[in-house]
Amino acid sequence: MSAMQLIDESAIMWSAPAAERAGRPLLVLLHGYGSHEGDLFGLAPHLPLQPVIASLRAPLREGLGYAWYALDPSLSADRADGADAAARGVLHWLDGQQATSVGLLGFSQGAAVSMQLLRHAPERFAYAVNLAGFVVPGEAPADARLAAARPPVFWGRGTRDEVIPGAFVEATQRWLPEHVELTERIYEGLGHGVSEPELADVLAFLRPFYRPSAG
Repeated sequence: MSAMQLIDESAIMWSAPAAERAGRPLLVLLHGYGSHEGDLFGLAPHLPLQPVIASLRAPLREGLGYAWYALDPSLSADRADGADAAARGVLHWLDGQQATSVGLLGFSQGAAVSMQLLRHAPERFAYAVNLAGFVVPGEAPADARLAAARPPVFWGRGTRDEVIPGAFVEATQRWLPEHVELTERIYEGLGHGVSEPELADVLAFLRPFYRPSAG
């Protein structure tokens, strides 16, 4: 009933050594389906310097990469159960971290899991960045609490994204404004990826959450 997919701590890519992580904000990166923890870590130079960045590896082997949950378009219930199990695993890992705040940044399926994390424990996250992602269909344990808390969420996507089904995008467009403080950006001609203009918008979204370093 409460399945959990544990995070492989040995596979996490960190932007700082262990001795320099405690007492700092944490930004968690969640890669897309079939990818790996090194993928989004390439965004680190474009992100604020203040938070420690942790890029997680999804728990399920998928081809040459990894997935947060199995994909079967005919079984939306399985998708929800899988996303819940992935979210529980990330929350379990976060229990062992010492961060002053936690932000989320996910791409595609990882972005869907970032939304699922908000739907399990909205009070634990300062914000979430959803790149080319969606909200998993169905209900989650803390949807009502999320709607009350309304944390800030950035949702960016391209007009030529042919990977995420249109029905998912439309449902997400309806769902997010009812549950979060939404910043939505649509990029003309962008496929299932991230562009330089989008990265600039993400940085502008993130900047208010981090005070400039002294000195």
